[in-house]
Amino acid sequence: MPPLPHGWEQRQDDQGRLYFVDHNTQTTTWQRPTTESVRTFHDWQARQTQVMQQCRQRFLYTTLPGSATPVNDSPENQDIGSSHDGTTDLSHSGGPPHSDAHSSPPQSSTKDNIGLSNLKSTEGRWGHWECKLDPEDKPYFVNHKSKTTQWEDPRTQGRDDGSPKSFKTKYTTFRQLCYYNSEGSHIKITVNRKRIFENSYQQVNSLTPQELRRRLFITFNGEEGLDYGGVAREWFFLLSHEALNPMYCLFEYADKNNYSLQINPASSINPDHLSYFRFVGRFIAMALFHGKFIHSGFTLPFYKQMLGKPLTINDLESIDPEFYNSLSWIKDNNIEDCDLEMFFSADYEVLGDIRHHELKEGGANIRVTDENKKEYIRLMTEWRFTRGQEEQTKAFLDGFNDVIPIEWLHYFNETELELLLCGMQKIDIDDWQRNTTYRHYNKNSRQIEWFWKFVREGLCNEKRARLLQFVTGTCRVPVGGFAELMGSNGPQKFCIEKVGKHNWLPRSHTCFNRLDLPPYKTYEQLVDKLSYAIDETEGFAQE
Repeated sequence: MPPLPHGWEQRQDDQGRLYFVDHNTQTTTWQRPTTESVRTFHDWQARQTQVMQQCRQRFLYTTLPGSATPVNDSPENQDIGSSHDGTTDLSHSGGPPHSDAHSSPPQSSTKDNIGLSNLKSTEGRWGHWECKLDPEDKPYFVNHKSKTTQWEDPRTQGRDDGSPKSFKTKYTTFRQLCYYNSEGSHIKITVNRKRIFENSYQQVNSLTPQELRRRLFITFNGEEGLDYGGVAREWFFLLSHEALNPMYCLFEYADKNNYSLQINPASSINPDHLSYFRFVGRFIAMALFHGKFIHSGFTLPFYKQMLGKPLTINDLESIDPEFYNSLSWIKDNNIEDCDLEMFFSADYEVLGDIRHHELKEGGANIRVTDENKKEYIRLMTEWRFTRGQEEQTKAFLDGFNDVIPIEWLHYFNETELELLLCGMQKIDIDDWQRNTTYRHYNKNSRQIEWFWKFVREGLCNEKRARLLQFVTGTCRVPVGGFAELMGSNGPQKFCIEKVGKHNWLPRSHTCFNRLDLPPYKTYEQLVDKLSYAIDETEGFAQE
């Protein structure tokens, strides 16, 4: 066997497995390196570094347009690369889009130049957009919301907020934001495996937000090892399993058959619970910032709350089916004929204590009627998601914002945020197909054959996860595989039901892991409709 390349060392972990340490780059691998493999890696790394350097230099200017203030090299004044939609991603500098000797700004039509004559003489700002002038007195436009610039006047572009469109583009932009806002040096965290929650809580809370953005070196007491990423991954996994454990009363399972987590309204039994929620917020943000995954995730409505998105009655179905059914019945029926004694108030229990809440001022004396029931349902839905949780949610978000400004995530929807935080498993399609049931279809129906062809050949793993999330509400598969999928009433296998007409869109029922698949006439039609379902889940026919 040939010797290891220069700077490499062979080691053995506590389970007797061999791994290899590269002291040149401070990385580890399970595969035995060879001189050829190291050379190939260095060539790839050099190309990546060159691309990154070009990306960083492309939009750096020695002075800001219209200002004599130099641009320093601090993270907040560095760009974050170029996106694929013709805009330039910036951190905070607001420099103009790239233009060099070999490329000129995109030529605009007469329509595109409407109003630019006035903008050349004066810089202006409206909403999150701002018009600036480059060194050659050309107007360009800064989107402070997405931190991008472009030559085109956004007022002539129709409905386009400059947001990245694909998940890959969003993810790349987010990772660049984290990279350019990371701090130098590293921070060391030492914990005892048996006291990982307490040790981590004390140390993470004692560090500044800037220190939490440094490279992490995690050490477990009594265990030798260099943390080149693997130990940090284990720390995030183990700590998330411990910190989010309902045993600590900070979080609870959403439902008896839904193991996603939500804030426990009874967490106030611990007098320090708000400090713990701030710690968990910091920790979750650290996982996102450093690109690590956690053990278990939250409910989709909780991710929507993190993103500041409005919650609707449909968000209740997966976490409180009975409450959802009650409000749905009120929505769909004439309640005045039933002579129901309902008012704009609610009673609820916390640790045996019955509490009363008015949904609006004087709500205890305002009766619910057909005329005002829409408002009642909206207020009741909002209250159901916030009852006894306002302070905890604020503490969590305060801790999160210490490390990552929530604005960095506004491009993502709740399902994409779950993917970012929990990762994406390799989906076993054979296991998926074996554990799927059919209604009004059978396994030989042409629509079913087309469906599995599309899953196998037409989708990458990311898109398969998005499809799974659309139907079941989560992108993760139980440890026991698809046979252990849970529904609202216990074990519930993935189901495809024949519903509707060939020109209808698919629907999903996340409580029952069921996809309503219309009888499409061609494979191409099925691909088109299902692709729309995967990509346009927000506002889509999902129940």
